Amino acid sequence: MLNRRADKQELLKIVEAVGLEKSIDKELIINAMESGIAKAAKSKFGSENEIKVLIDRESGDIGIFRILTIVENPENSNLEISLEKAIELNETNKGKKIGDEVLQSLPSLDFGRIAAQTAKQVISFNVREAERERQFQEFKDKKDTIVSGIVKRLEFGNVIVDLGRTESIIQKNEMIPRENIKAGDRVKAYCLDVRREPKGQQIFLSRAHPKFMEKLFVQEVPEIYDGLIEIKSSARDPGSRAKICVKAIDTSLDPVGACVGMRGSRVQAVVNELQGEKIDIVNWSEDPAIVVSNALSPAEVQRVNVDNEAKKLDVILTEENLSKAIGRRGQNVRLATKLLNYEINIMTDQEDSEKRQIEFKEKTENFVKNLELDETLGQLLVAEGFSSIDDIKDSKVENLSKIEGIEEDTAKALIERAKEFYEKDQEDISQRIKELGLEESLINLNGLTPGMLVTLGEKKIKKLNEFADLSTDELIGGYDEKKGKRFKIEGYLEEFALTKNEADDLIMNARNITFK
Repeated sequence: MLNRRADKQELLKIVEAVGLEKSIDKELIINAMESGIAKAAKSKFGSENEIKVLIDRESGDIGIFRILTIVENPENSNLEISLEKAIELNETNKGKKIGDEVLQSLPSLDFGRIAAQTAKQVISFNVREAERERQFQEFKDKKDTIVSGIVKRLEFGNVIVDLGRTESIIQKNEMIPRENIKAGDRVKAYCLDVRREPKGQQIFLSRAHPKFMEKLFVQEVPEIYDGLIEIKSSARDPGSRAKICVKAIDTSLDPVGACVGMRGSRVQAVVNELQGEKIDIVNWSEDPAIVVSNALSPAEVQRVNVDNEAKKLDVILTEENLSKAIGRRGQNVRLATKLLNYEINIMTDQEDSEKRQIEFKEKTENFVKNLELDETLGQLLVAEGFSSIDDIKDSKVENLSKIEGIEEDTAKALIERAKEFYEKDQEDISQRIKELGLEESLINLNGLTPGMLVTLGEKKIKKLNEFADLSTDELIGGYDEKKGKRFKIEGYLEEFALTKNEADDLIMNARNITFK
């Protein structure tokens, strides 16, 4: 036990030194010491006692007290005391009443080995927690910024970075692939997250995140820093290739040229930091067709069919430009997809023509078969933009009668037939769902239409967990490349023209319900 003045003063000096070293409030360290000594004293005087320790902030004197509650008839002397006894302890207790707490002074003690170890552990834990809280408070506002530090060590592929008064971590998956980093190197990284963790690092950095590239451009391009040029979006394949889309707020500026810099100096500085990652700088436009044409460079795009509602782009180009647009292992089109947040379908002019012919034929046959029309009238409706029977059902007589060759009576008859077909179709679908034996939870999944349910049932997907196991491509279809050849992936619900985001939402909703 500290019982000499020199020892007491030394205690206060230690407190001050630790506070300066760890950048922790002195009061927090003293509180930690009080908790540690209290824990040790409790093991000495008995665990049934409630112990309180007070350290004088000026002198360093340590007081050890037992907390007692004033009651009329004390039964446990370790926890309770009568009012008369409380006053005998200290005259200041005269103002106390039944239910109040008083402090009974306990004799100073010499810590045994175990008690001293216990106190040390509690103090160390509390100081460490205070330090972690200080780290969190200091860095929570630095999220979404670039920080730099010295690589301290490597642990299982993760990089521990010393930021001065604290450590951070770059996890293996947030590193640039094949990047050679060793202890002692100075690194820049994007502050991905700052969160409270019970142990380990609380500051998470990234060198692979697209935002890292964006922040580097902010540092290198004054026009972006000043707000004259805006970064609209970015996408990265870390260590290989990246795309960044920029817009000039000041129309007199060339945003791409500003980002490139004199003789490429600005973009080269970013490329060097990203370990040679090739960067395509794309000029932004309100028209997604223009953006995708720029983003798929060096491929030359012939035309783009835009579906803003479904967020889909059909990009048509020549056979010789096909491989350029797709890129190595689909890299170019994949990055362009992330950049625009549109689903991009790459196809040749022949594939587009075949697709349109097939769609035209299918729509015509649908009208001819289900509305009992002649082929010419069916083709006329498709040519005028009617894609489904629902379009006709919801149309107005005056709109249909404006089409050359369709009189008012014919328009009324068409709408009536469409309504009759819709009602009968809904009845048939409901009956078919029952026959297929679909699970109730799948039927009730928000976003699935009766038609989708029938299609799923016919594909032997009848339970919610079976639907939850599907991937997005399995649901809406897509393209893949194998040995340099593209092939089509047929989706279960491809005919319903779901967007990628809609398909993702359906699958995630199913998974949330299944795995709740």
